[in-house]
Amino acid sequence: MFLLLFLLIPIFAAIALLFIKKEQSVNLIAVASGLLTLLGALHIILNKTGDFDASWLPILNSRFLLQADGLSKILILLTAISFPAIFIATSNNQTNQKNVFVSLMLLTQAGLMGVFLAGDALLFYFFWELALIPVYFLCSIWGGEKRIAVTFKFFIYTFLGSLFMLIGIILLYSNTADHSFLIASLKHANVSPAQSATAFALFFIAFAIKMPIFPFHTWQPDAYEQSPTAVTMVLSAVMVKMGLYGIIRWLMPLFPSAFLAHANMVIVLSVIGILYASFIAIRQDDMKRLIAYSSIAHIGLMNAALFTHNQVGVQGALIQLFSHGVNVLGLWIIADVIEQQTGTRSMKALGGISKKQPTLAILLVGFAFANIALPLTNAFIGEFLMFNSLFQFNPWVAAAAGVSVVLAAIYTLNMVQKVAYGEVSEATNLMTAPNKNAQGVLIVLLVIVFVTGVYPQPLFDVTADTLKQLFVK
Repeated sequence: MFLLLFLLIPIFAAIALLFIKKEQSVNLIAVASGLLTLLGALHIILNKTGDFDASWLPILNSRFLLQADGLSKILILLTAISFPAIFIATSNNQTNQKNVFVSLMLLTQAGLMGVFLAGDALLFYFFWELALIPVYFLCSIWGGEKRIAVTFKFFIYTFLGSLFMLIGIILLYSNTADHSFLIASLKHANVSPAQSATAFALFFIAFAIKMPIFPFHTWQPDAYEQSPTAVTMVLSAVMVKMGLYGIIRWLMPLFPSAFLAHANMVIVLSVIGILYASFIAIRQDDMKRLIAYSSIAHIGLMNAALFTHNQVGVQGALIQLFSHGVNVLGLWIIADVIEQQTGTRSMKALGGISKKQPTLAILLVGFAFANIALPLTNAFIGEFLMFNSLFQFNPWVAAAAGVSVVLAAIYTLNMVQKVAYGEVSEATNLMTAPNKNAQGVLIVLLVIVFVTGVYPQPLFDVTADTLKQLFVK
């Protein structure tokens, strides 16, 4: 029952906000809902919570099943940290119809939590769409000048991916003995090798679009650039993890043969995407687009590690799911603070922030170190494990992917140099009082970066049961 109540927190808050206009009250309810959800997430992680199982669509034998294993816990923790952090950090941003904006954000949070808790494939699909639909409105109403075209492209990509996944679910469901959407039933669906490969492809395309990986990535940089920064934070820190979650939760257990058969192709595509995104990131002047391409490279590495089907690589990816979310969220908040105060995201127009706001510059350096997986930061252990698995898979593939480490240092440190150091530019000179809310959030996130970097064992403990499910027969 607790899992259901946990899921209802952001939904009730979203409904309540539709009737509240005062901005201060909107911010208060948003932050209170986020913190209450975070407390619920911590309770789920620290205590054993029972599954919630109820009849949902009896005519289809679909159940409203919520369950939390290690994979679910690591991602609901990330989601529960991200939303209050976003609400607090962006509370001073001027937004038209802020109550509707925040309400849609909370519905997105509810959808994400549902995706990470759903134990029934049809319920998983329901929450998958619930997480996406509010984002369409958030981007198309509050986005940048090119928001309509960009949102339409985003809609087409994600709609087709969702449609493919739904077809795959129906294909498996129609071949189960008990006509059930539960993963245990779908795993034993009576399908031919050809049908299994088809279903695998349908699921994989949906997840590949969501991550995204090469060549399904073209929607992402434009969507990140044109979306309101608060929405971009959700997309980059949490929503892309839906694809990686889907691979671990559904592809690996449901299609073991097809998974191994297509591993080489997927790993090669992932490595191409890692290098492509890294080289493009080097050429960027817009901070948002640089962070977007950096995210593509990091997600590509996680996907490649998963397809090695190596316990070490999967463990690294599980750790990195959380670490990348925290790190990229920090970078997005810093980018938002800079844009709000200077009116620009162009690195050429910036410079000298360390002289105007030294604390912000120090925080930028800290998250930059995490972005390049410097030892003692949270990203180091995950990347070390993932490269270890790639090396065991194929040393040449590991070497090719390893080039991205150098490239990440180039584009990340170049951003730090252009933005934080040098002479104070005309745009930077517009910066006045520091955003205390944003800086407070950034300090908390940076503490998480270094604490989990120095002592990552709690993350290993949380995800231990997921590894057992995948590799211990």
